[in-house]
Formats: sequence, structure tokens, C-alpha cells
Amino acid sequence: MKNLFKVLIADDRKEYASQNEHIFDEHGFVPEFCDKNGRTVIERIKLFEPDVVLMDAFMSGLDGIGVIKKIRTMRADSSPVFVIVSHFASPIIEREAIEAGAAYYIIKPFSADDLLDRISDIIRFCSSRTKGDISISSVSDNHLECTVTEMLHQIGVPAHIKGYHYIRDSIMMCVRRPQMINAVTKELYPAVAQRYETTPSRVERAIRHAIEVAWDRGDVDVLNSYFGYTIHNGRGKPTNSEFIAMLSDRIRLGETRAAVVPA
Repeated sequence: MKNLFKVLIADDRKEYASQNEHIFDEHGFVPEFCDKNGRTVIERIKLFEPDVVLMDAFMSGLDGIGVIKKIRTMRADSSPVFVIVSHFASPIIEREAIEAGAAYYIIKPFSADDLLDRISDIIRFCSSRTKGDISISSVSDNHLECTVTEMLHQIGVPAHIKGYHYIRDSIMMCVRRPQMINAVTKELYPAVAQRYETTPSRVERAIRHAIEVAWDRGDVDVLNSYFGYTIHNGRGKPTNSEFIAMLSDRIRLGETRAAVVPA
């Protein structure tokens, strides 16, 4: 029997239910709706106890980031998975949302089917962490995850694509177990794939795509400070293993911020 997950949506019921009711059912989600008001969202979380909260970055009463911080203060051990929705791309807001505790940041318009697929991946990942079956999970992982997140935001890897999460997990694994970078195909990709219930080949492709996106939208000075040799010798972007290895090495050496030199 499929597990049912409760999702609280701070939006108009008619907008979602009329077109997407069958999609929620297919993915095993039971939707509940409330007004786009941060304080109302907090009250509904207390009453409905959802597994997932989908809300706008900007709401009346209290914004999405404020809601996350308030709930995590009140119930840090049992807070839901937060998904922030925005009408425009903003690396600053995206970074603040992720650092506050959002699991996903997505830009409208989007496919409800794709979004629920992604949320299902996140729920499975969070569930596996709480069961203790991930070797890198520990108290210090909070700091490590924030460090990796900050680096990826500096580089320009957007948080709303799958490759972002695969890269982040890969880097954290290689920080904990440096030898994994020497067995990317045989160990690293399969380990990440197992967490997200996907295949190693999809992990490899998603990471490669994320790096390509970063190279297209990232700041040249920041990219140069991290991967200077790959930019100046005509090789273009680094390979997946080079990308992961260089960032994990920086973290182990304590070089967690890009040394960008002003022009």
C-alpha cells in the first residue's frame, strides 16, 4: 500500500485542485490548503501536522523564510519538509531559503507532476537520514551541509535542479571518505543513487547538467577562483570528478570561500 503524505499548500484550492487533483493522488499526497498568510500557515502546520509545506517566498503576515525559522525553533526535531515557491529567480533569496531550512526552491510556472516527483525524492532522502543508514550523518553535518550549500550558491549551481542535490551529497561523502573520489563510477554515483532511489547513470547526467548550468550562469571571477586552470587552458568546464574533488578538497583544507579579487 502506498504511503500517504500530507502536504499543506498556501494557495488557492481551486488553482491546484481543478487541474492537479489526480496528480496528488498518483504521487500519494493528501493536499490541504490555506491562505497565503505566514501566520495562518504556522497555525495550519500545528493543526494539520503536514509532511510537506508548499508556500510562497513572499506572503502577508510573515514571509516563507520567517515561517521556516519559526517552525524550526518550535519543533526542530519534527518540522516538515519546506518548499519555497517564487515568481522570479533570485540567488540571494534562494540561498536565504535553503540556509533557513528549505529543502527546495522552485520558480513559477512549474509542472505539478515534476514538483511532486522532486518532493517524493526529498522525503525519501530525509527519511533515510532519520533512520541512520547514511554513514556521513552526524551533528557536524549541519555545518558541513551549510558550507557546501554556500559554495554551490557562490559558484552558481541552482538549487531547483536534481544535480544540485546530487553534487551536494557527493561532496559531503568525499569530505567524509576522500577515497570515494577515486571510485566515482563504482562507489560514489551508486551511493547517491541509492539515497534518491534512482540510477547511477541518472546521477552522473544530472551532475554534469548542473555543472553546465553553473558555467552558463555563474560569475566568471568566482569560477576562476575555484577552477582557474580549467578556464584558462582551453579545457572548458571541469569533469564531474574534478568538480567534486576540488570542492571537497577545499573544505577539508578549510578554504570554504572563493578568493575573488576585485578588478
